[in-house]
Amino acid sequence: MIEDYKMEQFEEKMLNEFSRMAEKSSLINPELYSKYEVKRGLRDLDGKGVLVGLTEIGEAQSYILEKGEMVPGPGRLIYRGYDIADLVNGFSSDDRYRFEETAYLLLFGRLPDQNAQKDFQQLLASYQSLPEGFARDMILKAPSKDIMNSLARSVLALYSFDDNSDDTSVTNVLKQCIRLIACFPSLAVYGYQALSHYHGNQSLYIHSPRADLSTAENLLSMLRPDSKYTKLEATLLDLALVLHTEHGGGNNSSFMTHVATSTGTDTYSVMAAAIGALKGPRHGGANIKVVQMVEDMKDKLKDWGDDDEIESYLNQILTKDAFDRSGLIYGIGHAVYSISDPRAVILKDYVAQLAREKGLEDEFKLYATVERLAPQVITKSNKMYKGVSANVDFYSGFVYRMLNIPVEMFTPIFAISRVVGWSAHRIEEIVNVGKIIRPAYKSVAPRRNYIKMTERT
Repeated sequence: MIEDYKMEQFEEKMLNEFSRMAEKSSLINPELYSKYEVKRGLRDLDGKGVLVGLTEIGEAQSYILEKGEMVPGPGRLIYRGYDIADLVNGFSSDDRYRFEETAYLLLFGRLPDQNAQKDFQQLLASYQSLPEGFARDMILKAPSKDIMNSLARSVLALYSFDDNSDDTSVTNVLKQCIRLIACFPSLAVYGYQALSHYHGNQSLYIHSPRADLSTAENLLSMLRPDSKYTKLEATLLDLALVLHTEHGGGNNSSFMTHVATSTGTDTYSVMAAAIGALKGPRHGGANIKVVQMVEDMKDKLKDWGDDDEIESYLNQILTKDAFDRSGLIYGIGHAVYSISDPRAVILKDYVAQLAREKGLEDEFKLYATVERLAPQVITKSNKMYKGVSANVDFYSGFVYRMLNIPVEMFTPIFAISRVVGWSAHRIEEIVNVGKIIRPAYKSVAPRRNYIKMTERT
């Protein structure tokens, strides 16, 4: 025991010393980024993205060109040439779920007719089942404390069950992608049930997906012990899935899909890499932070309807005196959108309906007030190159909480939706056979001469 304690002390001392050295040797003078005109994050100083590729799958617009100048405008999200607002309005005219239809559009470039949609949904249903014993051996026997890691591990494990795992022909990759779209809900939900049971001491519920249900309905059915849900609940979750399926090739995880695909690697490795990118709180985990921020706000505010009190709290966030002291008002602002995020605009109306059904209208009003005041507070505090507005994460977390979806599932639901976009981008990269994506990094390290061991200090 004494030897073990001494070893732990030695290990801690060495790691602390090595970490200081690693941090010091990794630090780059920030002025050099401007000197060499480096596009940090592949963004120009005005926030415009650096053009690195072409796509026909999706587009996020935040401005119009007027006399050669960029003029900010309401945000637009385009799926295969269709404005997302038009798609949602068109879907709403019929009493049906829309995620599967959106998946067809993104994968095949056109809206399906009734027969094509029926065939596609039948194919998805036939691919829902996991390999025999997979849930028990790959998920339940190795429960993870993070569902995104569990999801990535499960995806990589499916490689071993595929006889043509390394075949990168379009036909085979499409088959693999449709299988993953179909089984992502089960992989994620079973990962959560394993976490809830083995790390949370809760009862273990394993419900199989049903071929007659939509993806949104299956998610609610598999997550809930009694498998029950309302029509409005399923409709709103279905809408959230539609709004998250795609956001152009420039978002981090979709770009990761292009980068990994350009190396010629297999579908499972590509999707695991995309999952790893989406897991990050700067990408897919933002809605969790929004919910936590609002919960802290509810505890601190005396009056949820007092604009002055809410504005004061938001200012405290910016000065790093409130919430997590990051200085960030989560859910406000976006790398592309300025005046509005079309996904948040669409989602907000449905959120209001569900809030009324759940008796949470006061909380919805608090969200709406924060949405109204936060851009003003940020503009007063920070020098902005463009405006800010609520993004889709601002309301999606509230939606999931009203649906009693555990917070651990927020980002996995994003992945369940976005795997459609990843699949379309993977196929597009394969079809166009581009070069391996390898951006340049300029070395700014000084040149040094080798020093013998005995002469080093």
